[in-house]
Amino acid sequence: MPIFGTALLALCLLTGLGLGRLIGAALGLDADIGGVGLAMILLIVLGDGLKRRGLFLGPEESGVTYWGQMYVPIVVAMAASQNVRGAIGGGAVALFAGLLVVLLSFGLVGLLAKSKGNSEDPS
Repeated sequence: MPIFGTALLALCLLTGLGLGRLIGAALGLDADIGGVGLAMILLIVLGDGLKRRGLFLGPEESGVTYWGQMYVPIVVAMAASQNVRGAIGGGAVALFAGLLVVLLSFGLVGLLAKSKGNSEDPS
């Protein structure tokens, strides 16, 4: 049922936000550091693991697919609710965290494409 996929997404979101708060606290900040990104990584890893074991079939996956289509508007709304000016004013830690995540994402896209055998020669 689609509700199980949505429940998995909610579990990943709550876990990611909790981990983001813990990372922020460890850095001495009263902020969520990368919680949504961690949630998406957890969702990808758990969804893939469940699919490989045959526990995440079509109906369950449709809940995650639905929210995957809603991902961009949700992220835009969440980003709008955060104090971006305060994060930039927070100094080098916020800028370094953002830069690190972008660079790691670029590297992981290439790595995942190569591991799946989907890399294509653009020329």
